[in-house]
Amino acid sequence: MDDRVLNPDEARERLDAWKGRIDKLAADTKAMSDRFQQLQVTRKDRDGMAEVTVDSSGSLVALRLTREIERSAPDVVAATIMSTIREAKAELAERTQEIVEETIGTESAAGRAIAERVGQQLRGPAEDDEPEYANRPAARFDEDDDETDPNIWR
Repeated sequence: MDDRVLNPDEARERLDAWKGRIDKLAADTKAMSDRFQQLQVTRKDRDGMAEVTVDSSGSLVALRLTREIERSAPDVVAATIMSTIREAKAELAERTQEIVEETIGTESAAGRAIAERVGQQLRGPAEDDEPEYANRPAARFDEDDDETDPNIWR
């Protein structure tokens, strides 16, 4: 900014331009917020056991299990559900990044901060933090397995 004294017309033009930028930022921020509120992601696991839906905050809002869970050990079912939720949240994070870029942009410090914070919140722990059984192949049971098996999923 220069140190010269503005005449009233120049000062008014600068204020109008500044107000225009602020009004645009407010409208873009409102549009971003509205789109975030409407956002939901539904994801199915590759084995067809579970379908999860997460809302814009990453909270689980729906879980649908199929009969495939009857053929898997409980810890595998649990790991599959948790993994599918993480995948849905990762997709949600990508979509929120797109919304930030399309509305307020990532050129400003505010846009970058929002994009970074939302991404961190939704992506959660790194893959190294996953439980040991999370990537284990699903244990399957056949109908003719031992009837005395205490598996509760039968």
